[in-house]
Amino acid sequence: MDGVAEPYAGWTFLINHARVLAAVAEDDTTRIRDVAVRCRLTERAVQRIIADLEAGGYLTHIRQGRSNLYRVSADTVLRHPADGEATVAGLLALMARHDRVGTAAPAHAEPDSRR
Repeated sequence: MDGVAEPYAGWTFLINHARVLAAVAEDDTTRIRDVAVRCRLTERAVQRIIADLEAGGYLTHIRQGRSNLYRVSADTVLRHPADGEATVAGLLALMARHDRVGTAAPAHAEPDSRR
């Protein structure tokens, strides 16, 4: 991939802000370059998203030498009125649970009988 974002024409469930927030939450010393590769975004897009997240109170950073140490504000309520009192911590927990489950079929799924 060489660090260049791959274009994607379809829709997705998660917006880039959620992807970046999850990447930073997973590794609070991550570099923008690494977040960009993981999220398939440009480094400039990640910089703008991090600035948005900081302006919204979802994220802060402290400069440590040539690196940043990020802190996610886990108790911050999500922005959309339809999300009610859902917090960043709840969103990240849901995303982590999804990552742990992976692509395994749900326990209630019926086996494929078209064999």
